[in-house]
Amino acid sequence: MGENKSLLQLEGITKIFSRGTIDEVKALDNIKLDVNAEDYITIIGSNGAGKTTMLNLIAGVFPPERGGKVIINGNDITGLSEYKHAAYIGRVYQDPNIGTATKMTIEENLAMAVLRGQTRGLRAASNKQRRELFRSTLAPLGLGLEDRLNAMVGTLSSGQRQAVALVMATISKPALLLLDEHIANLDPRTAQIVLELTEMIVRQEKMTTMMVTHNMELALKYGNRLIMMHEGKIVVDLNQDQRTGLTINDLVTAFEQASGRKFIEDKILLRR
Repeated sequence: MGENKSLLQLEGITKIFSRGTIDEVKALDNIKLDVNAEDYITIIGSNGAGKTTMLNLIAGVFPPERGGKVIINGNDITGLSEYKHAAYIGRVYQDPNIGTATKMTIEENLAMAVLRGQTRGLRAASNKQRRELFRSTLAPLGLGLEDRLNAMVGTLSSGQRQAVALVMATISKPALLLLDEHIANLDPRTAQIVLELTEMIVRQEKMTTMMVTHNMELALKYGNRLIMMHEGKIVVDLNQDQRTGLTINDLVTAFEQASGRKFIEDKILLRR
């Protein structure tokens, strides 16, 4: 890892939905988080813990309650639109159809990602230069996509689409990569391929990454830091040294001690 330079800061982040109604939910409860440059954080927790809400808020899908701040590289981006957040953030969703345009070619999808990233050098490049960039970026994935730039994304397998979505999210080298259960809809073999591709890209680009997963085993295997959320709060935050050698049972114990709650067995969390 590089210097312990803060890349993302969440300060006093609370999010309440349906305020003032019988359906009111406090999805995030005074979250404070400091993410260092090159951190690869895995985030776990049951449904409703606040994982995706936190990513949505970082990505600018909606703002926090008054007083909360999202700061990236020292810039307060809390009040910026989702579109402007995209200059700082790349994101891969659970459903590859959300992150890609199925009725456009691979080349068109990647060109769209370059434009969204607002990277001046890439925007100014000729079509030929960009095509070579796309080929050289896709080739290391080992999926043969560099030779299928004119293929419609909708004709690709789910794993290939997710690989394209991963390249789209990282081609402009954003400050932060958000992975929102990006292997949840894939079969085990394809999920493993996409995870390995993710690891390769994150390492090569030294990319600061936050990966939401429902799976404790994967959360312990990948990254250098692990966060567990419960009822809108971060209840466990383990660095590389603290999580080294931990088992799932150790993680369950840490959760129970931190939250004061008995862990209710969740087969999704415990299963690969």
